[in-house]
Amino acid sequence: MTADRIDVHTHVVPPFWGEALPDHGGDPSGWAIPGWSADAHLKFMDENQIATSVLSLTAPSVTGWHGQERTELARKVNEYVADLVAKYPSRFGNFATVPLPDVEAAVAEAEYALDGIGADGIVLLSNYDGAYLGDARFAPLWKALDERSAVVFIHPGHPQIPLLPDVPGPLVDYPFDTTRNAVHMVFNGVLDNYPNVKIILSHAGGFVPYTVLRFCELQPSLAPDGPNAEQLLAKFKLFYWDTALSSGKYAFSSFLEFADSERILFGSDFPYAAPPVAARFTQILDNETGLSDSQKAAFNNINAKKVFTRLG
Repeated sequence: MTADRIDVHTHVVPPFWGEALPDHGGDPSGWAIPGWSADAHLKFMDENQIATSVLSLTAPSVTGWHGQERTELARKVNEYVADLVAKYPSRFGNFATVPLPDVEAAVAEAEYALDGIGADGIVLLSNYDGAYLGDARFAPLWKALDERSAVVFIHPGHPQIPLLPDVPGPLVDYPFDTTRNAVHMVFNGVLDNYPNVKIILSHAGGFVPYTVLRFCELQPSLAPDGPNAEQLLAKFKLFYWDTALSSGKYAFSSFLEFADSERILFGSDFPYAAPPVAARFTQILDNETGLSDSQKAAFNNINAKKVFTRLG
């Protein structure tokens, strides 16, 4: 297989961020910070036929810092990744970090990243201090992103609930929070009000494909003056989705039935998914999910080239 995958769910671990994170609240999800380097990332890409990795800073992002320090760290991360893209323009892309929950600073950083340093998109967490992305407080940021027809990658954050004993958040809480945020965004009109933004949900949308009819059929009885079930379903279908940690016949049987096949993008979740785990899910995607050759080509790179202007 040729090295043509475009990986939209893969992470950068800037050394200055990883070293400082334990003194700024650590990762509340209970997941360890993996070792990372650009060379190790490129090696993983070569071993898994990945042409380009669009890098993002994962949860908890820069939320553990405060005030100007948070804003400055987001800028430092974005320029660090921009330097990697400049060095390896065909190998790396940049989902820029914004210093939410400070909305004003986040708008300014998004404008700088998209207009100034040519970021390929923006990464947001599913919630910030328990506020989900359909909250009205985030409207100025969505407006700025919509004006730029931005690509937005939404990565799950830790929901404000206790961890299950001995069960780190990424195992079950992350898909839950992705689902919770997707419902919140649809019910609060984000996809209606900002139609130019291309929004990618992590991990095949969490539980959305499996439970979407539950949301769409129940909600009209709670809000009879709002959209009907068919209209709500159409809104959920406007999201884009990545395949990270989600391939296989169990998930994909409902996922492919629900999702627009032109909106599914490849993801590995490296390095937070260790190389053997990430590689195993890619192997499952290729050989055990029942995809046709045309579906594999679309999910691996064709769809991403339509989403990312620079890569297309």
